[in-house]
Amino acid sequence: MRDLVLMVVFCTGACAAGPAGAETELIPAPVIEESCDGALMQGGFLICRGAPGTVFTVAGRALTTDASGTAQFGLRTDTPAVIGWSSDSGAYGDLTIAARKDDYRVIEGFDCDKVDARTEEQKAHAARSWVQKQDAFAKFNDGPGALTGFIKPADVPASSPFGPTRKYIGVSKVTGEPCESVSVHQGYDMAAPVGTPVVAPAAGTVILADPDLYYEGGAVFLDHGHGVTSVFMHLSEVDVSVGDTVARGDVLAKSGNTGRTTGPHLHWAVKWRNPQADDRGGDFYIDPALLLDLPVTD
Repeated sequence: MRDLVLMVVFCTGACAAGPAGAETELIPAPVIEESCDGALMQGGFLICRGAPGTVFTVAGRALTTDASGTAQFGLRTDTPAVIGWSSDSGAYGDLTIAARKDDYRVIEGFDCDKVDARTEEQKAHAARSWVQKQDAFAKFNDGPGALTGFIKPADVPASSPFGPTRKYIGVSKVTGEPCESVSVHQGYDMAAPVGTPVVAPAAGTVILADPDLYYEGGAVFLDHGHGVTSVFMHLSEVDVSVGDTVARGDVLAKSGNTGRTTGPHLHWAVKWRNPQADDRGGDFYIDPALLLDLPVTD
């Protein structure tokens, strides 16, 4: 732990006389306790607290606390059962991480053109969309991250959790050819009818707003700060622009049935991007439902 001290000067005579006319006393300032805690499950999220400028290392990744006195870490879905954390002041501890139990699902009768881009026009659309997304994920903005907690972005029931592996089997409506594809569902789906308002789950800055990405359809990317970014897909209407700053609960868009989807719903994903690393290949998605369990402090 760090011991901070404050110099207090008491004058016993004329202070103008200089140091010889003064007595000093060292009074310890309150010690700021260093700790790491949060959603302790694979795919979860940690908040480490200490004095501003403290360097925390969690499971081999180092981050420095900002003016809020926090460093915030995403947890991969393959995080070990026990991970260690430490600070540059010498504080340390271990955290027990709960294991995920995600399902395996087979989805048949799917339109293959929504699983993979197959025609030249589809491939060109997908390529343009990929560039837009990479450019957006390279942008970082200040914000509270997860400090103020998260709310659901739509007032509707959940329909599919984060984490299941999905095998798609279908036929292309364009070429008539069959297809199979396997992927992990990296979002939290909600049964939102077309036109349902989609609100910001936490404060942030819009880094992408587009009505027609190839896979995502209408999409909004919202940077909450500390590398925490919400991604909203399949929107029928986008009501914000890149650079807009929004508060928790502000309307961003309306849900829809655009892009790669089998029916109307809202797909909410959360990607954690290490704000102190230049390599975006190390970014990963975390479970939005676990963020909903973090405390709201304002």
